[in-house]
Amino acid sequence: MKQNGETLAMLKSFEKLGIPAMDCLVYHKGNCVFRYQSGFSDEARKKPVDGTERYNIYSCSKVITCTAVMQLVEKDVIRLDDAVYEYLPEFKNMKKLVGERLEEVKNTMTVRHLLTMTAGLTYNTASENIKRGMEETGGRMQTREAMKYLACDPLVFEPGSSWRYSLCHDVLAAIVEVVSGKRFGLYVKENIFDRIGMKRSNFLLPENELPEIAAQYRFDAQSGKYNFCGPKIPYKLGSEYESGGAGCISTVDDYIAFLENLRSGERLLRRDTITRMTSPEIGKAAETAYHRMSRPEYSYGLGVRCPEPGSRALDWGWGGAAGAYLAIIPPLETTFFYVQHVLGSPVQQPRKDLTDAVIRDII
Repeated sequence: MKQNGETLAMLKSFEKLGIPAMDCLVYHKGNCVFRYQSGFSDEARKKPVDGTERYNIYSCSKVITCTAVMQLVEKDVIRLDDAVYEYLPEFKNMKKLVGERLEEVKNTMTVRHLLTMTAGLTYNTASENIKRGMEETGGRMQTREAMKYLACDPLVFEPGSSWRYSLCHDVLAAIVEVVSGKRFGLYVKENIFDRIGMKRSNFLLPENELPEIAAQYRFDAQSGKYNFCGPKIPYKLGSEYESGGAGCISTVDDYIAFLENLRSGERLLRRDTITRMTSPEIGKAAETAYHRMSRPEYSYGLGVRCPEPGSRALDWGWGGAAGAYLAIIPPLETTFFYVQHVLGSPVQQPRKDLTDAVIRDII
């Protein structure tokens, strides 16, 4: 890989925008061929980024959660077209919001709908029902428990009829708990993290380990300042809640190990399962909605962006709210992971161009 190529130039342009800390790692044919670290991992700006820091990877957690679900699909414990209410009874007899009135839902919400973000859920973590759950559980509200409150919120469309980024993968985490009989984080630890040596990844970090998380900031576009906002995430519905959609805390080295295992296949999921995950799964109506937030060369599979058939796209992956971004490029046997810790980051859109930069530097 070109060490002074487009990838490095792009990362340096991010640095000029004031990104407080970043780490980017590229693997090609199983070997590390590029790494760039910049900035400081603490608010006092005394500890340079060195790879030991942990990050809230936000929606990059989704790929881990979908991997956990697909492991159970492989074992025929879960089926994609199973009704969600078979695992979480509160999701039976759902209602949808049509204008200002509620109507009965006609389509049964399935596991496939959750994986593909076509279930009709939203990302409203501050709904009255969620607030009620927080109050009734004394702020504790565990993952499975939270579903009883989330299911009280109306859907915004018929399951399967459109696409909306939402708490779908948090619901999947609760299904994993029901099926496995284990806390979601424990299932993931035993079946993903421990299996491939991800020793510093967790979905529920003990309070005494929170200082290991890199300083997290929120960017103020008006002032251009990066304001420190503490280590916790805003998508946590309770102190014991493990968010399948946004709750993983990981390191760059841990997460690249996860991605490399998905690229090479077999240890976490079968190759045919990975192919299934990374192939388009949404219909035309849902794809139209998806393209409002994505690029036209991508479609959406079982929890990840994936190449639109006939397009120039080569990679599949996803990204997180504080800037984490992953891409696996199968034709080039290449994997990369970029991480920063800035909510509302000024490079949230430009980071997507890293994929093309990496490809050109590899070729």
